[in-house]
Amino acid sequence: MSDTGTSYGMQPKGYRLPAETRLGPVRLQIADLARSLDYYERVLGFRVVERGSDRAFLAAHGDDNIVIELRERRDARPVPRRGRLGLYHFAILLPDRAALGRFLAHLAELGQYAGMSDHFVSEALYLTDPDGLGIEVYADRPRSQWKHQDRQLTMATNPLDAPDLIAAANGEPWTGMPAGTVVGHVHLYVSDIDQAAAFYHDGLGLDKMVWNYPGALFMSAGGYHHHLGTNTWAAGAPRAEDDDARLLEWTVLVPSSRDAADAAGSIAAAGYPVEVSKEGESESWVATDPWGTSLRLTPAPSK
Repeated sequence: MSDTGTSYGMQPKGYRLPAETRLGPVRLQIADLARSLDYYERVLGFRVVERGSDRAFLAAHGDDNIVIELRERRDARPVPRRGRLGLYHFAILLPDRAALGRFLAHLAELGQYAGMSDHFVSEALYLTDPDGLGIEVYADRPRSQWKHQDRQLTMATNPLDAPDLIAAANGEPWTGMPAGTVVGHVHLYVSDIDQAAAFYHDGLGLDKMVWNYPGALFMSAGGYHHHLGTNTWAAGAPRAEDDDARLLEWTVLVPSSRDAADAAGSIAAAGYPVEVSKEGESESWVATDPWGTSLRLTPAPSK
């Protein structure tokens, strides 16, 4: 096991993503744009930055960085209860615990059900959108509080102290997703963990962070607890197809075009399809994993 720049984790033997890597927007296919916008604005608290006849781009309030793109495919099939190979959930990272407390109080006022978990490294709420797509909204604990053993981060799924979390809001009302809200991680259903590691660890260059969680593997860049989770909890289910509500694409932001090209080259060398995508003068690379989920490698926008 090689050093990750921290005292935990396992880095790939070959190419490794830069420590500055973070995630960009997710692109979702949904069945009814108006219905989804009602949910994403009213329940989650996003705002529409741009809207067309069959798509919309969503951002936090006071922040123009796109977090979610919704693409309508009329009558796309909803996600079944068991799920499909592909998206398990995408995760919205709030800038602090107080914001998560305000969001939880907001959900209570709406009478909106949410699952709740304390993962030690973070506190999380879980929801499902109108098409059955899984969503996590969470806040990180400071890295100084994260623990590890035998080079693995200590993560768990424990009950959340909801009253204490709401108290962290200090009675302040929820006014929508705050500036600084981003996609923190993506979690995918896969059929085989070793295959997932071959694509995302050996190919893409993510470090392994937790590899003994039952049926799951968590990976990241830069010592984060996870930018990507993969699990086999829906093994045997069909994969998401073109006419399903699904995750169309998620975005990996790296420091430069050279970094994006290097990561794409590593995935291609591992035997997986990669395509160059050009929009104007910007260039990115799109790779597709063994279960049909695409990720876009692109340089992070200048601040």
